Amino acid sequence: MADLGQIMEWTFLQETSVPKEVEEVLLEGEVVEACYKTIRDVAVITNKRIMVADRQGITGKKVEIYTIPFKSIVMYSSENGGIIDLNSELELWTRVGRFKLNLNRKVDIRKLDRIIAKHVL
Repeated sequence: MADLGQIMEWTFLQETSVPKEVEEVLLEGEVVEACYKTIRDVAVITNKRIMVADRQGITGKKVEIYTIPFKSIVMYSSENGGIIDLNSELELWTRVGRFKLNLNRKVDIRKLDRIIAKHVL
């Protein structure tokens, strides 16, 4: 389990399809709005939450899934990439800690901005 005293950080590389094992844990009425490949697995944004799978160990068979409900986000910021630093960043402040999402240049920061705003504001 992660220590939330420190900032949690993940990198989203590009959009991808939703894996079957993620579809199996969705609630009734929960709809996937975006899915991103991360370093070892996926991050899924639904109409209710952000889920990030954290594969652990050498084989990656052990998986811890972090769920950030939109209702727990109290503030967020987004920073688009520039000329030298091509990556974008999203930071989420929640009741339990701060989360940072690094976005590869293939990820549309404004799309994520709109999804989060739609469910947080």
